[in-house]
Order: sequence, then C-alpha cells, then structure tokens
Amino acid sequence: MGFFTRNDQPEAAAEAPGRSTTLEPLSNERITAVLDAHGYRYAIDSDGDIGGIWDDHVFYFVRIGPEREFLQVRGRWSRAVPAAAYPEVLELVNEWNTSKVFPKTYVRVEEDQLGVYAEHAVDYAHGLADEQLDQHLSCAVSTALAFFARLDEAYPQAVEEHRARIAAAREG
Repeated sequence: MGFFTRNDQPEAAAEAPGRSTTLEPLSNERITAVLDAHGYRYAIDSDGDIGGIWDDHVFYFVRIGPEREFLQVRGRWSRAVPAAAYPEVLELVNEWNTSKVFPKTYVRVEEDQLGVYAEHAVDYAHGLADEQLDQHLSCAVSTALAFFARLDEAYPQAVEEHRARIAAAREG
C-alpha cells in the first residue's frame, strides 16, 4: 500500500446532530446575509461587488474565478504614506507575512502614495456551510484590522493626518 493509495471505499461522512453536511454554493446573497446578521453596513457596486468600511478602512468581498467560486476579502489601509516610505513599509509587510498565516499583505506604489492591502481568499468550488462563510468574513476582517493596527502603531502621524482630514470633511 503506497502513501497516496486511493481508497475506493470512502467512509460514510459522520453528521453532527443538528447540522447538515450539505454545502451550498457561494453567492452574493449568502455573503450579504452574513453581513446583515451582524448588522454591518455595506454597499454593492455596479459590478456586484460588496464593500463596506470597518474602522475607517475599505473592505471588499469579491467572488472571483471562472465560476466566481473563490471568495476574496480585501481590505485597504486608509492612511496616506508617501511612496518614499516603501522600503520600511515593505519590511513591516514581510514581517507580517512570515509570522502570520493570514491575511496575505502587500504594498504597492499608487501615484505618490503607498497602497497597503490585506486579503484572504478561499476556494469554495464545492460549496460551503453558513458557519464557514461567517468565519471567513469575520477572520478576514479582524486579522486585516490587526495588521492595519500594526501599521497605525508604526505610522502615528499618518493616523493623525487621516483623522484631521475626516474631521475637516465633516465640518466642510
């Protein structure tokens, strides 16, 4: 018997009491149902992508892939940091990626500023349970926010400038 020998007699799946083993397909309606259940506010853009703001950071919940079977939760750090800070921000991003399982983080130059992102994507080609979807959304947002908090610690001036811009926009 080899290590990867195929078992032609699959075991019957054990079903936990009160839980179904039926996995439903990923859909925008299921994503918004989870967001609604938590009372989160969100919008749907013209492409059908779902987005919202958590702790001043924009997040999108996007279905990608040939059959839109992948769910990617992507957040963008809302602070402005000049492109010249790329090497030091990259160091923080790499530190995060080597010490954490998720989210994947990256930085890129966008005009004269840095865009810093966190994302978590999972393939749901075979469907998923409601609990899985809830966990995916919760974990993706909370771990991205933890990463953004780490950036906020490293760049307190960017946080203050962001807050001042928001306050000025509210007054103006």
